[in-house]
Amino acid sequence: MADPMNGIKACVFDAYGTLFDFNSAVARHRDAIGAQADRLAEMWRAKQISYTWLRSLMGAYAPFWQVTGEALDHCLEACGVTTPDIRDELMNAYLRLDPFPEVPAMLQALRDGGMHTAILSNGDPGMLGEVVKNTGLRDHFDALYSVDAVKVFKPDRRVYALATDGLGLAAREICFLSSNGWDAQGAAHFGFQVCWINRSGAPRERLPGLLARELRSLEPLPALVLATSATTRS
Repeated sequence: MADPMNGIKACVFDAYGTLFDFNSAVARHRDAIGAQADRLAEMWRAKQISYTWLRSLMGAYAPFWQVTGEALDHCLEACGVTTPDIRDELMNAYLRLDPFPEVPAMLQALRDGGMHTAILSNGDPGMLGEVVKNTGLRDHFDALYSVDAVKVFKPDRRVYALATDGLGLAAREICFLSSNGWDAQGAAHFGFQVCWINRSGAPRERLPGLLARELRSLEPLPALVLATSATTRS
């Protein structure tokens, strides 16, 4: 790992899997789905991400809502899930994902400490707007940045530049947070100071980029970045 972070002026978060638990969509309808629920949840997320990479390589961008639905269609068929109306129910649940337990207090602590905060996500603007509204967290963010502005998905450098350009900060002044190892590495390679939120204890990805920290949750973040930013201001 790199030296401790310093000079942080903003914390920028990935959304899905970092702030919001994407598995909560399937968990909410576990009884209706049945025995394939866990398999469906895991497969849906993997297919969703792989479709973003493949569409970027193909030069065939589509909004994340469409990609999420296409991934779900594949996975429902693969898992043999034919429950009536389950597709619509799962898609609607994706707009009401549960935040991870530590998220509200963590964001409030950052805001109380004067830290700028934003989301930088594959999610399209409508999706991001709905999930932060439905979780009551909209006022905790200065901005919501979507890949839809550049029509390509992470980890393309143009996506990460949305945060530096939008916030008017150098990459090193931004702490980027993601639970996705490939996203964390891509952001670090771009130049952010990156905390990988390794909730599952996964092995590190062997990709370019030097991580600043590896954490098991977002709970320690305010103490880390507010302490270093306070030192920088003094």
